[in-house]
Amino acid sequence: MIKVGVLGARGRMGSLVCQAVRSAGDLELAAEAGSGDPPGALAGCDVAVDFTKPTAVLDNLRWCVTHGTDLVIGTSGFDETRLAEAGVIVAGATAGTPAARVLVVPNFSVGAILMMRFAEQAARFFESAEVIELHHAAKADAPSGTAARTAAMIAAARAEVGLGRAPDATATQLAGARGAEVGGVRVHSVRLPGLVAHQEVLLGGPGETLTIRHDSLDRASFMPGVLAAIRGLQTLPPGLTVGLDGLLGLG
Repeated sequence: MIKVGVLGARGRMGSLVCQAVRSAGDLELAAEAGSGDPPGALAGCDVAVDFTKPTAVLDNLRWCVTHGTDLVIGTSGFDETRLAEAGVIVAGATAGTPAARVLVVPNFSVGAILMMRFAEQAARFFESAEVIELHHAAKADAPSGTAARTAAMIAAARAEVGLGRAPDATATQLAGARGAEVGGVRVHSVRLPGLVAHQEVLLGGPGETLTIRHDSLDRASFMPGVLAAIRGLQTLPPGLTVGLDGLLGLG
């Protein structure tokens, strides 16, 4: 049995994670803590799952790595700067503490992960690529972690084959009209009640476009990925890993 502690257990995602862990025959829900609760409740847990807030997650990470507790992070807001800060925390764990495994997951949906990989593969064949992400109105960050990660993957794929900036003759614009920019890739965020989590990648070249879209219609779509992360964490090397790709056999 893997003893699991959930941080942010009273939130939308955290409460679903608790239900999923309770329903799994090989997992034990050993601790439930709210977003503002101290992480000491995790003592004795094999794996912690963090669905708190961007303002709390790094303190939780620091506690886990100094106590040798493996951690799965699903909290939003992990851009490159925050990832770098997390890497410093993991690398600087107290000497003599068992090395912890930390897995940061921008999106737990298998379909969303495949969408990101397909976009990465397609990006090298098109002059332009832009990302549109659509989420519920209560989402705290924009762009989403998934969108930022997708844009970074697209940018790296374009750079690998020597593609420069996408053509764009815009000379005047209202502030924000062309969206944010991640690695030279435009990202547009939509926030509306009624949405859950949705993303389109639009790619264009001479005479054709390609649209890759994924829709999460219910937060239940994230639970298989969360359980896969909990169960597979011990197979990862100590330190910081980003994404479920390796645990899904995607490299």
